[in-house]
Amino acid sequence: MKTVIESVPNISEGRDRVRVEEIAAAVRAVPGARLLDVSSDASHNRSVLTLVGDAAGVAAAIRALFEAALPRIDLTKHAGEHPRMGAVDVVPFIPIRGATVEQCVALSRQVGADIAERFGVPVYLYEDSASSDRRRNLADIRKGEFEGFAEKMKDAAWKPDFGPERPHATAGVVALGARAPLIAYNINLGTRDLAVADRIAKAIRHVGGGFRYVKAMGVELADRGQVQVSINMTNYRKTPLHRVFECVRSEAERHGVPVVGSEIVGLTPADALFMAAEHYLRIEKFSSEQVLETKLLEAEE
Repeated sequence: MKTVIESVPNISEGRDRVRVEEIAAAVRAVPGARLLDVSSDASHNRSVLTLVGDAAGVAAAIRALFEAALPRIDLTKHAGEHPRMGAVDVVPFIPIRGATVEQCVALSRQVGADIAERFGVPVYLYEDSASSDRRRNLADIRKGEFEGFAEKMKDAAWKPDFGPERPHATAGVVALGARAPLIAYNINLGTRDLAVADRIAKAIRHVGGGFRYVKAMGVELADRGQVQVSINMTNYRKTPLHRVFECVRSEAERHGVPVVGSEIVGLTPADALFMAAEHYLRIEKFSSEQVLETKLLEAEE
């Protein structure tokens, strides 16, 4: 079976299309890796790239990503709604086919050491690659963001896993790690009141007493005149999309606010959408084997 590992690096540039395309082109040019998607958000000032390949191809693609991104992204001049600590902010490695979590952990450590040595960017390992429990949660590592990291790193507890013990002057720091598939799912509200989005985010996220596999925050979309509940779904099987959507809609109605739309950032497993379709259409005994495209893909393998 061919090995397929997915990586979904997030970069801190979502407004300059030329820069984003130049970075994406560098990844596309790498043999052994395939860039599947690039999704940019101007309000967040962030882009998410989705690429797949074997271990060697993915490692080479991430190296090419850093080579292209670091000269083009200067965090001293960066502003956006999404928290960030690095020009390349986070690089997850996800086993898809013929690969294990353990192999992705090893890959994250290999790539992390290489990135730190080549580019002088401090590297933190997170999720399944974390060197300690306090580093498993990306939000805990990112706390303080780029502007606060020099002070944060004076604490011995926040010494990086690889690289210098001070942030890169313009590229900050980066987190790398192996993790399960994650869905970046945003729900937009028909109001400008950020406090409403913040309250809803607190109600649905795990640390606020909500869903076990949900991380969420309120975000202002100034260009749209709306606010957003920005969500990371860390296990869509145990906490499906439709359940979170209905909870957000119910909470929004309590505040007299409509849900005006939702969006998925980047790519998502088909099963997550099949589960939502099955729920809303009340399809009995539904199976993904009933999907025409699934059958065609199976026939082509």
